[in-house]
Amino acid sequence: MKFRAFTIILLEVNAKTRKSCPLIVALDVDSRREALQWVRRFGKRVDIFKVGLQLFAREGFPLVKAIVAERKRVFLDLKLHDIPNTVRNATRLLAVPGVEFITLHAGGGAEMMTAAVSAVRECRSQNPKVLTRLLAVTILTSLDDEDLRQMGMDHSVAGQVLNLARLARSAGVDGLVASPQEIRLLRVEHAEHLVLVTPGIRLAGAGSHDQKRTATPQQAMRDGSDYLVMGRSLLDAPEPEKAVQQVLAEIGR
Repeated sequence: MKFRAFTIILLEVNAKTRKSCPLIVALDVDSRREALQWVRRFGKRVDIFKVGLQLFAREGFPLVKAIVAERKRVFLDLKLHDIPNTVRNATRLLAVPGVEFITLHAGGGAEMMTAAVSAVRECRSQNPKVLTRLLAVTILTSLDDEDLRQMGMDHSVAGQVLNLARLARSAGVDGLVASPQEIRLLRVEHAEHLVLVTPGIRLAGAGSHDQKRTATPQQAMRDGSDYLVMGRSLLDAPEPEKAVQQVLAEIGR
């Protein structure tokens, strides 16, 4: 039992301290063919690719396996939000070798997040190649203070993000997904305890699309982000490879 406990602790430390390219490319496309084309185009510079709900609904887990077969890791952004037992069972199926991150909504509550944490630890104990980390989504980057008021919340976005972050940390998740506008607050409060993954990243002069809380790559990294998620602003660029190079140059990689 002591050896097993040590193994679990070691796996958790390795997962939290493992370094990789801080840029995550979101595969905001409609098919496996397109997704794998981008993985191969960016593969020399990018280690992790995000598969979101739209692409996963179309292509399912075979796409995840195909990306892993390209010797890349997957950020599985499904934002799990259900009763604890359902989330626990879903997490057991999703936490496999090559899946770097799985997201769940912090708004699902402490019991739900704790169930997911327990499932990941179980998967790690059964297979040392599983290094999956759980990320709690705080407030979507498409929402602002007015949207929260319409939903009956009396907190500002920043206040609600901090509340959910505290809840997520107490449940034992590995990190958070939060917009650039809250990263500095989260880094100050949680120091190095949580991995911070930031969507809503745009190159200077680029449009914000449907996201309301955005920042440039340099600003987000300066404020304390560990990973930056970028999709359409790279895929739709006139020269996508140069756009990736520009991002990495901007953050000093």
